[in-house]
Amino acid sequence: MADVGCAHFVSYIKEYGLESYNVVHAYFSACVSKEARRRKALSCLCHKCGSSGPQLYSCLHCIYFGCKGAHINEHYKHTKHFMALELSYGMLYCYQCRDFIYHSECQTMAERHLRREARSLGKSLSWRPWSPSKLEIELLLKNPKRRHVTALTSIGLRGLLNLGSTCFMNCIVQALIHTPLLRDYFLAELHECTSKTSAKCLVCEVSRLFQEFYSGARGPLSLHRLLHLIWNHARHLAGYEQQDAHEFFIATLDVLHRHCKISMTELAANAAAAAAAAAASTTTGTTASDKSKSSQSHAHAQCNCIIDQIFTGGLQSDVVCQACNGVSTTIDPFWDISLDLGESSNGQGGYGGPPKSLIDCLERFTRAEHLGSSAKIKCNTCKSYQESTKQLSMRTLPIVASFHLKRFEHSSLIDKKISTFISFPSELDMTPFMSQKNDMADFRYSLYAVINHVGTLDAGHYTAYVRHQKDIWVKCDDHIITTATLKQVLDSEGYLLFYHKKILEYE
Repeated sequence: MADVGCAHFVSYIKEYGLESYNVVHAYFSACVSKEARRRKALSCLCHKCGSSGPQLYSCLHCIYFGCKGAHINEHYKHTKHFMALELSYGMLYCYQCRDFIYHSECQTMAERHLRREARSLGKSLSWRPWSPSKLEIELLLKNPKRRHVTALTSIGLRGLLNLGSTCFMNCIVQALIHTPLLRDYFLAELHECTSKTSAKCLVCEVSRLFQEFYSGARGPLSLHRLLHLIWNHARHLAGYEQQDAHEFFIATLDVLHRHCKISMTELAANAAAAAAAAAASTTTGTTASDKSKSSQSHAHAQCNCIIDQIFTGGLQSDVVCQACNGVSTTIDPFWDISLDLGESSNGQGGYGGPPKSLIDCLERFTRAEHLGSSAKIKCNTCKSYQESTKQLSMRTLPIVASFHLKRFEHSSLIDKKISTFISFPSELDMTPFMSQKNDMADFRYSLYAVINHVGTLDAGHYTAYVRHQKDIWVKCDDHIITTATLKQVLDSEGYLLFYHKKILEYE
């Protein structure tokens, strides 16, 4: 699409200019200040039904807000005002084209507003899709040769050497490398680190691995540097004995998250120091109020790293008092969901058979459970200990939904592996398991990686199926990469299952 949007938007600009877009985006989409957020809360409501969303459009011809669909459409049909701004994502919509449009000058304004919003809230700027700078455009024009990616290309595929029972690590790395948004983040080289910490930074090493995977080379890679960094930062995984792939996955996310946070904090501190030095060179001193504002901003800064953006969801727990029906709700973050495969209590004292599918597992996971007389919980309303029921549901879902099928059972009597076949779909709709039903939201996911464990607890081996391109799957068995069919993937035993939000996928 052209940088000037469409012919209709060109005519709109000639008549109205871009000031309406600038004001509406700053106050009702990005919310660049506390005053903007106050105005949005008070006045950004659908003029037809009074609703605040979940998705509102603003007419750029007049002062009118309307819900997505019938309400904003009615406004267009009645007034013929054809330009609108979708407020959740700040996208321009042309009713004459019946499509979203792109305009480079509006995009520049939007990026400026988003930076102001981030500063106002004392947080880092959220991840944005890569767009080339002027320097990058010049480099692209000077180097017109491109890699031609076809359905049969091997770019992005590399085998991984087994360094001595390290198949658990190899299969997790393959799953991470083939996570679409994580790939885009690292290939755009968006991770920044200070020279002081880069040698020990796991994120820097993963960034290097992405470059290696997509360099076009075909030889297998050695992950000795990655393994050494993991050993240093997750010492319970150190040693050459076989480890649990699930435990390694969670430990890796934890270290990546911590290192992202460290690098973001240090970069922010360096930027603040540079700004302070620049200010010192132009003024005689800093006031007490300036120091206060600076410390407050730093205190309220929160992690918005790529790991949290992709993998973190919110699990809601509702405990219902059986005496007064009072509900106590807590929400906890999660990186994955562990699902039992054995027989289960049906909540009424009886037991059901083992699950046969991922859907069975999720239905059991989110089913209300009676806690019984031996596990009474103090009710905030009754002010006494009462029997209650507990139910789990998904409050928010991450971009990547990962499921851990608990195949390894450990007890004081025996350790065993559950090899029951659990069917899982290539397309998954998580809507039934959400805390709040929302017709506007899209909770559909598609499978992109499956990790399997073959053998016994004592003598087992991990392999991974990953989706290389749309409808093209490969099997990763350490240094050996072979093509696979979707049927082979879905017929596999399944230990860790990785799903990606369809709405954010790339073909």
